Order: sequence, then structure tokens, then C-alpha cells
Amino acid sequence: MLLALFYLAAITVLVLHFTGFLKRHNLEWLVLVIAASVIPAVIYL
Repeated sequence: MLLALFYLAAITVLVLHFTGFLKRHNLEWLVLVIAASVIPAVIYL
């Protein structure tokens, strides 16, 4: 269930990034937060 919520949040952040919403509202740091949260999974696998 948590994985599904993470995927939903990541897809939402990516869509908002590519539409320019995050840039307009100065929230580009959310992309970095999602990227940093993926690092432990990449190291584990």
C-alpha cells in the first residue's frame, strides 16, 4: 500500500514538473525530494 502511495506521489510530482506548475510556484525542490527518496531502493536492489 505504501509503495502505491509513493508511486502516486512520484507520478503527480513528475506531471506537475513537466507542466511547469512546480516552477511557477517555486516548488521544484519536490523533484529532488522524490529523487532522494528513491536512492535507498536503488542501493538495496
